[in-house]
Amino acid sequence: MMTKRFLPALLASAALLFTLPACSPATDSDDDVATAPLPPLPAAPDTTKGAKAAEPAPNDPNRELNATNATEDIKKMQPQM
Repeated sequence: MMTKRFLPALLASAALLFTLPACSPATDSDDDVATAPLPPLPAAPDTTKGAKAAEPAPNDPNRELNATNATEDIKKMQPQM
């Protein structure tokens, strides 16, 4: 009779043992660490020399995938009646 209750009790105590330390407050806090903000990132260089980006071709594989483009592609693939 004792052997049938030993394994569940052992598992329950092990689970309780491993979950209790996670609930305790942290004893080593980093509140006294001095922090400084990171420097701002430099601006990205302008490689277009002021020119606007051209619209990608309708069959360009690198164009943006969005609902409008997908709808247009589906309409083009459907047979015309």
